[in-house]
Amino acid sequence: MKITYDRETDTLSVIFKDDVLVAESDEDKPGVILDYDERGDLVSLEILDASRRVTDAARIEYQATG
Repeated sequence: MKITYDRETDTLSVIFKDDVLVAESDEDKPGVILDYDERGDLVSLEILDASRRVTDAARIEYQATG
């Protein structure tokens, strides 16, 4: 999994699967784009205007439980 924040475009991207072709993109909610592979599995999501939508787009915390 890869998470990037582009300050220039104010875009936060979460990539769940690398090297997978996106077959379909869907803007489920305004400014939230979901990308799917040919099987319909979610491969990435993109949040536009991220600084307005998340607490701190430049700060990422990862936690695994269980």
